[in-house]
Amino acid sequence: MALDEQNENDEVIEEKGVTFLIEKDLLKEVKPIQVDFITTPMGSGFRLTSALPSGGACGGSCSSC
Repeated sequence: MALDEQNENDEVIEEKGVTFLIEKDLLKEVKPIQVDFITTPMGSGFRLTSALPSGGACGGSCSSC
């Protein structure tokens, strides 16, 4: 995940006061997508889960902690 400026190819999603931007084409591939903030013994951060199979376009790290 990264901070980015909105452009015409982005879908804007607002949830509980947080705004997310995701490319429309990518959203079609990964729907549904879920963003969670988790805390583990190794630290805390965001976890993304989606319909994208493990080992997909992001190197498999999208659905792992």
